[in-house]
Order: sequence, then C-alpha cells, then structure tokens
Amino acid sequence: MIRLFIRQYISMMLFVIILQLLLNLILFLDKGFHDVSLLYLNIIWFTLVAGYFSLRYVKDRKMMKPYVKFKGNYFDVIHEDYKEQLANKNAKVQEQKQIVLERQDELLAWVHEMKSPLTAMQLLLEKVEKSEVKERIENEWLRLYLLLDQQLHATRLMTIELDNRIEKVHVKDVLIQEIKALRTWCFEKKIAFDLEVDDLTVHSDTKWLGFIVRQILSNAVKYSDVGGEVRITAHMTNEQAVLIIQDEGIGIKSEDLPRVFRKSYTGTIGRETSAATGMGLYLAKQAAESLHILLAIESTEGVGTTVKITFPKMNDYQKTLGM
Repeated sequence: MIRLFIRQYISMMLFVIILQLLLNLILFLDKGFHDVSLLYLNIIWFTLVAGYFSLRYVKDRKMMKPYVKFKGNYFDVIHEDYKEQLANKNAKVQEQKQIVLERQDELLAWVHEMKSPLTAMQLLLEKVEKSEVKERIENEWLRLYLLLDQQLHATRLMTIELDNRIEKVHVKDVLIQEIKALRTWCFEKKIAFDLEVDDLTVHSDTKWLGFIVRQILSNAVKYSDVGGEVRITAHMTNEQAVLIIQDEGIGIKSEDLPRVFRKSYTGTIGRETSAATGMGLYLAKQAAESLHILLAIESTEGVGTTVKITFPKMNDYQKTLGM
C-alpha cells in the first residue's frame, strides 16, 4: 500500500525535497538570515509536509487498496482498469444485442407461423354462409389479426431503417385498402366513412404508412358508437400533404391526452373497458418519426378524436435518393 502511495506522489515528494534544499541554501548563503535557526525551520517544514502526506495517505488508501498488486502509479492503474472494464461492458452489450436479435428472429418466425392458420381460417370463413355466428367469428379473427400485426411491426420497428422502401405512395389507395381490412368490424358497428381525399402522392414507405393508418383507423372504429361516422380528409397545406382522420367516438379525457403516445399507456377509458393494449399509438408514433411524419391528436371527451398526419416537404430519404 505504501509503495503504491509513494509511486503515486513521488514527483510531488521530489519537488518538496528540492524546494526545501533550495530554501536551506538560500538561508545559509544570505547573511541576513544568519540569526534564523535552520534546524527549527526544517523541523516545522518537515512536520507540515509529513502531516499533509499522512492525511493524503489516510484518505487515498481505501481507493488504492484494490490496486496494490498492480505496478505503476495509481492513475495509470485506474486508467488500465477502466479500459478493461469498458471492454468487458462493450462485450456484454454486444452479447445482449445478439440475444435480442435472436429473440427477435424467433418472434418474427412465430408471428409468421401464426399467420398461416389465420389465412386458412379466413379462406374457410369465406365458404361459410352468412350468419350472426360467422360475423362474430370474423370480428374475433380481425382482432387476432390486428394484435399479431401489431406484434410483427413492434418487432420490426427496432430495425425499421433496414425494413423500409421509400417510393411514391397514393394516399387514397392506402386508405381504401385499410378501410377494406376493417370492413367486418365496421359492418358490425354500422360505421360509415366519409372520404374527401385529393389525389395526393407522398414519398413514404407503403407498408409502414399503412400500419400507421391502420392503428388510427382501428382506434376510430373501436371507440366509435354504433352507427357513427369516421371522416377522412387529405389535402395540401403549405406544400405539405396533410391527412386528417376524425371520429365521433367517446373521445379522450384531457388528463390522458398528453400521454397517449407513451408505451403501454391505455388511459382511463382503456382501463375501464380492458380493450386497449397501449401499444397502437406508441408504435404508430415511433414509425412516423422514423419516416419523418408528424402525428398530432386533438380530442374532446364525449365529442370525438381528430388525428392529424403531416408529411414532410422533403424528408431525408428524398434528399438521399435525389427524388
């Protein structure tokens, strides 16, 4: 322990010794200090220096104790130890990343396996005669499909930069496709859609844009009253494409509104009905940010909810691809 302490402060100790020798030399050569006791001054000086290094040693020995076995001074040892710990941490991080990727692949494989029987069920349902039981089965099938789709995109969201293709997308085509996917649910609740959509084309990823729209439309249908209406408009504003989806549902409480995009946040209504997972809007928000799309929500409890989707004028993908 003492050896490590000396190695650490050897330069300071040498400086103090040299300084003391110079002071003694000056006092010895200068006749004005002949009456001063050199022994007395040296004792005082030594006492102060020894006291300082003793306090320093008492304070530092606890920190130095783990590094006594190493060679070199304390700071060099700490630096080497830090580099070693950092390397170990980086290795563990890489190991955890690999585990996450493996689990992600397993989850993707599971979702795809689950989609196969769902597709088979859909084909079988098409052959069943129309009845109330068939409608209920179709609705439950749709709920299951949406949950699996949500899980699939949640898994892919971690690598969205590797899973997108920016191209020209017709907004109206995406809307019609997603409305058709929800038609059995809409028939059950007698939900009507009012579309006032210009012939808008945006640069985005068709699949991820469809996912974003799907989450918003499914919420609009889920929280609308029977016989309600969902109004969809799309237009250009300040050289930006804007898509607005407005429902006449139960709305969102004012205290819940600032937190609707938080992960797993279901809100007051979601907890009361147990119909929400708290993931839909969160995933939609994350995907939108990756595509440089702005999502904004306005809602009044008992009146309805309005979701505004604003596309960028020229996003980073367009600049990169020279579109």
